[in-house]
Amino acid sequence: MTKRRSRGDGGLHWDDKRQRWIATVTVGYSPAGKRIVKKGSGKTKTEAKEKLKEVLRDYDDGLTLARGDATVEQAVNDWLKYELSRRDKATFDAGQIMCRIHVIPALGRRKLRELSAQDVDTWLADKAKTLSTSTLRLIRSYLNRSLKRAMARDLVKRNVVDLCSVPRGKEGRPELRRVSWRLWCAPR
Repeated sequence: MTKRRSRGDGGLHWDDKRQRWIATVTVGYSPAGKRIVKKGSGKTKTEAKEKLKEVLRDYDDGLTLARGDATVEQAVNDWLKYELSRRDKATFDAGQIMCRIHVIPALGRRKLRELSAQDVDTWLADKAKTLSTSTLRLIRSYLNRSLKRAMARDLVKRNVVDLCSVPRGKEGRPELRRVSWRLWCAPR
């Protein structure tokens, strides 16, 4: 005979339809008297229990994170629509073009919760082969502000872009460097 779980420990059962283990626990009751149940699922019992612990930790911290299927593209578009649109038209157009050319094609399909600092570092290093340092700073800033807005909307726990630094980009055009050097060295 199986051993009974202790009170308040929640439940653990196999879901045939989803082919996953489901761990559940009641965290309280709503004003209407309905149970508030938190769930975690996984391919193994241990994985389901760990996911449930993570959900409970977030619940205890007061974080009510939205569903985890939001993508980087959605976050960037949301930022463009609500934050950058309040700026001057030229600023908005430039930001929209930079995001559409550099940020969305490379990182747009990634889920926000799965985006890591390593992903952003790799993306910036790849872009550093073709873009200048100032452009790298700009597109990193756009991604950073998009994730800050997503964090404020409880779509993600933390902003991984804050953990990344901007690599040195491609050198500027040599003819401009020569002209500026001549101007600097010119007799006054």
